[in-house]
Amino acid sequence: MWQRLRQSIWEWRGVWIVAPSLTVLVLGLRLTGVLQGGEWAAYDQYLRWRPAAPRDDRIVIVGINEDDVRALGQAIIPDAIYAQVLRRLLAQNPRLIALDVYRDQPVEPGHQELVQVFESHTNIIGIEKMVGDRSREAVAAPPALQAKGQVAFNDLLFDRDRVVRRALLTLQDPNDETVLSVGTYAALAYLAAAGLRPELVEGTDYWQIGPTPFPPLETNDGGYVRVDAQGYQILLNYRGPTPQFAVVSLTDVLEDRIPANWASDRLVLIGAVSESFQDLFLTPFTRTPSQRMPGVEIHASLASQILSTALDDRPLMKTWPEAVEGLWIALWATIGAMLTWTQRYAGGVRSVSWQKGGSILLASVVLVGSSYLLFLANWWVPIVPAAMAFGGAAIAITAYIARTAGDIRQTFGRYLSDEIVANLLEHPEGLKLGGQRRTITLLTSDLRGFTALSERLPPEEVVRVLNFYLEAMADIITDYGGTIDEFMGDGILVMFGAPTQRADDPERAIACAIAMQQAMPRINQQMAAWGLPPLSMGIGINTGDVVVGNLGSTKRTKYGVVGSQVNLTYRIESYTTGGQILISESTLACVPDRLRIDDQKQVQPKGVKDPIHIYEIGGIGGNYQLFLPEKIEEVFCPLPQPLALRYTLLEGKHVGENQFLGQLVKLSATGAEIQAHPFGTDGMPIALTNVKLNLLDPDTHQPGDDIYAKVLEKNAPLGHYYVRFTAQPPEIAQYLQTLYRSCQ
Repeated sequence: MWQRLRQSIWEWRGVWIVAPSLTVLVLGLRLTGVLQGGEWAAYDQYLRWRPAAPRDDRIVIVGINEDDVRALGQAIIPDAIYAQVLRRLLAQNPRLIALDVYRDQPVEPGHQELVQVFESHTNIIGIEKMVGDRSREAVAAPPALQAKGQVAFNDLLFDRDRVVRRALLTLQDPNDETVLSVGTYAALAYLAAAGLRPELVEGTDYWQIGPTPFPPLETNDGGYVRVDAQGYQILLNYRGPTPQFAVVSLTDVLEDRIPANWASDRLVLIGAVSESFQDLFLTPFTRTPSQRMPGVEIHASLASQILSTALDDRPLMKTWPEAVEGLWIALWATIGAMLTWTQRYAGGVRSVSWQKGGSILLASVVLVGSSYLLFLANWWVPIVPAAMAFGGAAIAITAYIARTAGDIRQTFGRYLSDEIVANLLEHPEGLKLGGQRRTITLLTSDLRGFTALSERLPPEEVVRVLNFYLEAMADIITDYGGTIDEFMGDGILVMFGAPTQRADDPERAIACAIAMQQAMPRINQQMAAWGLPPLSMGIGINTGDVVVGNLGSTKRTKYGVVGSQVNLTYRIESYTTGGQILISESTLACVPDRLRIDDQKQVQPKGVKDPIHIYEIGGIGGNYQLFLPEKIEEVFCPLPQPLALRYTLLEGKHVGENQFLGQLVKLSATGAEIQAHPFGTDGMPIALTNVKLNLLDPDTHQPGDDIYAKVLEKNAPLGHYYVRFTAQPPEIAQYLQTLYRSCQ
């Protein structure tokens, strides 16, 4: 179980690292306040998207506009006009009239008339401004109303972007007395008539009206960060854009153009609603200057919010505790990380795929949709931090995948060429199954006698030798722009012309082969240091039409090559002896005048209808100037006493069933002359055939260890043939070398 848990943790390591890290990062950014503006913008947008609530008929507004000013002929309205308006409204028996106009000083004519109205009615309130420097910014309420305690403040709260999203229910004056805001005073007056009064929630310092609590806004609630939460604040839950209430003009009241019961049993607010009074403010619904909301309507909105919450069960705007908001942000960071992490294979190492893009888009829709649904239920949840955590996690995982793409390239590069890796990673069509017919040059190499050598070595030693040899060859092949199709044990198949085709593919293939042969002495120095016999390599090169592309299935694909020309290349290579490079006539035709040709021969490869010519290459000029040492005619020395042996012909990679007797009569530094059975020529191998030799013990006639050799195209006496050794056991190699030196 613990093992499975560890495996699961490792498989999801990206999520476990990125999600908590992004959560902490976003929470840290949030505490700095840099996300506050985005949170406000999201809040405003959600308010605009939310269906507007029906008009609240319990509240009406008498709006003072430009037409009123023109009709009255003066900008400052005298007290007599207000007295007349108040008497007409009072005649309709409203629950409360709130005069949202500063009247701390008399404005004649009619001041005493207005004072008399104030003194004779208890359902009129005046306003004062409390917030600010009291010596310069505070404005007192009308003295007649102040003496009766019928006063409320009309201060508004502005966020840093000058938008009104919060409202004050109460403030404490310098005498530590609680003063109500205009909207609060009006709402409580209306509720008092219904028998509802605010009470403190037990154990707290905030109200509940009936069963509904009114918790105050805290410093870090919702999208706010370290907001000044002094006083008793709540979020304003606007009913909709302006106008939210029935509005008539001051002139309409004066000229009796309102219904007889228009103000009956309602809250009536009187205030300026036009531009010239400079009492228009930005709200979440404001997109243009014409959509600014009058201050009197904002006070009416607060009164309506309190009434709707207490009487209509319309919820207040609520926020989650900070710990829950942190979990919400962590949830979306985890979702973003998981969605991207699970697509790391389906989308490959490419950073974008339609599956990944679709899942990210769907999750984004879910994030916005779920937060909006919560908003419709009057929950303000963090949308910008959650979106940042979600997107940041997706970007971080994608960046990790992009970062590891380089590592993947390097890892793939150990199996494929850089060009194939680039084709797979950077071109979507490079991943499609299928092939393309193309003329390319193929190079195949093989170590002579390595199979026999590997049988005498421990597997670990064989792997060490192979890795050393193949690494050296792979570096050379890469330098010459070859594409390694595959390693087959000690054999290598290389393509020149796929996936990228160039005009000099045959020339580069030949130059690469020569460079590979030139590297063999350096490799054999290391072999000698390891106490191992030297290696020798044969190389075959052929140019022809093949099909290259992605072979296999949708689950397992290999970039490779197929066609008869591949088999022909292997056949050509099979004719080589150690140190040789043989090319086909088609390859020679592509590079006719820059090659040193040491030999040519006609052969009949298996599976080929007509004989072909192959050419042994000793060097290439032009831009490369690479040459192998010229071959020196080998000297075969007669042995004083021939060595009895038994030989078997090899058929491809298989040992033939028939065994023949013969004698080793001459030796050279690398080969021998063999006399077949003296009683006939049965079993005489033809040129370029591979044979297996076993020296016979003079006394017991038991065969010794296997010696592998290739028959040379060297003229020999009847019943004789020449061979070049391709693999010898160390003891036999030392014995034959000693014998050769003695017979020289």
